[in-house]
Amino acid sequence: MGAAPVNPIELSTLPSGAEIMRQAPSENFPVALRVLPRAVRRHLGAIYGFARLVDEIGDEIQGDRLAALDEIDREIERIYAGATPDHPLMRELAVSVGACGLPRPALHDLVEANRRDQLVQRYATYDELLAYCALSANPVGRLVLAVFDREDGESQERSDAVCTALQIVEHCQDVGEDYGRGRIYLPAEDLAHFGCEPSALGARRASPALCRVVAFQIERARELLRRGDYLVASLRGAGRVAVAGFCAGGYAAADAVEAQGFDVLRATARPRRMRILRHALRLLVGRPR
Repeated sequence: MGAAPVNPIELSTLPSGAEIMRQAPSENFPVALRVLPRAVRRHLGAIYGFARLVDEIGDEIQGDRLAALDEIDREIERIYAGATPDHPLMRELAVSVGACGLPRPALHDLVEANRRDQLVQRYATYDELLAYCALSANPVGRLVLAVFDREDGESQERSDAVCTALQIVEHCQDVGEDYGRGRIYLPAEDLAHFGCEPSALGARRASPALCRVVAFQIERARELLRRGDYLVASLRGAGRVAVAGFCAGGYAAADAVEAQGFDVLRATARPRRMRILRHALRLLVGRPR
């Protein structure tokens, strides 16, 4: 971490907790369902707030983003050292670390993913993208599992699949926005296979070739989400409800992209609440596909 630390004034200009949490309703999945116990909702909200804060630093703030990310890494270390972090969202996270034993590596991995966003703009292969998702998405699932004291290897593997799927769907939804930031998360090998030039990602409407690329990614995401069906079936109580909500949001977002004809440039495809509910009920009362 060779960059100089940001000073307290710069840290204070990062998005506030209220600003971050106002974004929760726009997510593909329900962040913290009201039917969950209050303590669980608080811990899930703390995880979401941390993940969104790091994303905001990596995507939106002006100035030295790498230095700001280094400071968030230091904030994490303050928490595990028993000190009080400076940012309000980090103080909220500290409560959940103490109550749930959230794994420190998962928090640092989310910071590293946003550090990578400053340095890597394109991914040549699907395997490269999966390696990125292992930093940018999968740690969130592992943090959630820790809230429910479910950290066995099989559960983590299934959670990783769900989180990677959610990330892939989000990449499809945000193709145009990401391209405007100079980033392409659709693997170059897939763009080439379907005859889609990278410049097509900056158009106002998706070309037939781009639609085929997106459809291919959505099918990949659905296949990964099916592994989440088994994770939901293995859980009980609040954990089962929460994870069903995450999986249902992924399925519903994939449905929304398909309903738009895979044209993700025309408008952002957002999942309908009723569709999320239908998928959640299927996951809660049915059998894995």
